[in-house]
Amino acid sequence: MINAIVLIHAEAHRIPETAQAVADIPGVSEVYSCAGDVDLIAIVKVRDHAQIAEVVTGAINKVDGVVQTTTHIAFRSYASADVEAAFSIGE
Repeated sequence: MINAIVLIHAEAHRIPETAQAVADIPGVSEVYSCAGDVDLIAIVKVRDHAQIAEVVTGAINKVDGVVQTTTHIAFRSYASADVEAAFSIGE
């Protein structure tokens, strides 16, 4: 499974509708509205790299209200237990 984090700039007056439209796209597992320099963050989970292009450029970028996206491909996932184990000094 390939995970991607998509940072989305949206038209301010359309954020709720834009978020729901993005969440309804197959391959998008979650959408968060957030404070900061982006309006929405979408988590995309697909089987291969070609599907990322289909989901992001073929669907997310075409949603009314989406102004700009930046996509980050995740290499590895860490949970709090994984991080603690990685920094443990043989206790």
